[in-house]
Amino acid sequence: MRSAARRRIRLLTVVVLAAGAAVVSGCAGASVDSADPAGAGDGLTGSLTVYAAASLQTAFDELLVLFAEENPDVAVQPLVTDGSSALATQIIEGAPADVFASADERTMREAVDAGAAADPVVFAENTLVLITPAANPAGIDDLADLAGATVVLCEPDVPCGAASITLLDAAGVEVDPASAEQNVTAVLTKVAAGEADAGLVYATDVRGRDDVEVIVPDGAADVVNRYPIAVTTRAASGEVARAFLDLVTGPAGQRVLADAGFAPAPSSRTPSSTP
Repeated sequence: MRSAARRRIRLLTVVVLAAGAAVVSGCAGASVDSADPAGAGDGLTGSLTVYAAASLQTAFDELLVLFAEENPDVAVQPLVTDGSSALATQIIEGAPADVFASADERTMREAVDAGAAADPVVFAENTLVLITPAANPAGIDDLADLAGATVVLCEPDVPCGAASITLLDAAGVEVDPASAEQNVTAVLTKVAAGEADAGLVYATDVRGRDDVEVIVPDGAADVVNRYPIAVTTRAASGEVARAFLDLVTGPAGQRVLADAGFAPAPSSRTPSSTP
C-alpha cells in the first residue's frame, strides 16, 4: 500500500510540474507577442537589382544606400547604368533587372511593348545644357557656334542624343559630331578632357563640376526629357522592386532627385505607356 501511495504521489508531482511548465511557456509566448505583435521576419527580404540611365547614377546610388538602410534583409546590388536604349535591349533580352529607370518615355515604351516591364510612372524631368572645356578655348557661346566646332553628342537612338537632335533642329543648327557616344557620361568625360570643343549633356550632369563651362542654350526649356520607372516582368521579388519604386516616387526620393538637379515629377503621374 505504501509503495502504491508513493507511486501516486510521484505521478501527481509530474503532472503538476508539466502543467506549470505549460503555464510558464504560455506566459512567455504572450510576452513575445505583446512585445512584437507583428512577429519576426516581417521586413522585406530578397534582392534588388536596378538598371538606370547614366544620368541617374548619382541620385540612384544615394537612393540605393537609403533603401538598403531601411531594408537590411534585402541584398541590394550595385547600380547598373548605361544609355537607356542599351539597358532596354539588355532587359528585353533577359538581363536580371528588377527595376528599370529610363531617361525618356520612348525607350521605356519599347520595354513595355516587348513585355519586359509594366505600369511605368514618370518620376522626374531633365533638360539639356551646352558644355565646353573649362577654358572654353573655342569661344562657344550658343548652339550656332557648334556648326564649325568639334562636337561630341550622344548616339541618336539614346535619349540624350534624341533630345540633342531635337534641340539643334529647333535652332536650325547642323552638326556633324566628331563622335556619338552611348551615354551622356561619355560625352561629359570627353569634353571635360578637352577632346572636343563642346557637347550637349543634361543639366544634372554638370552640378558641382568645375572642369567644364556650362551654357544654357536658347530653347533648352522646350526640350524636356521625362524619366519613367517601372518594375520589370522578370523581377525576382515584385514586392521588393515596388518598394524601391515607391521610394523613388515618394517624398524622400523626390528630395534626393531635387538635390541632384532634377525637376519634380509631373503631378499627373502619367504612365509612359500612354500614347
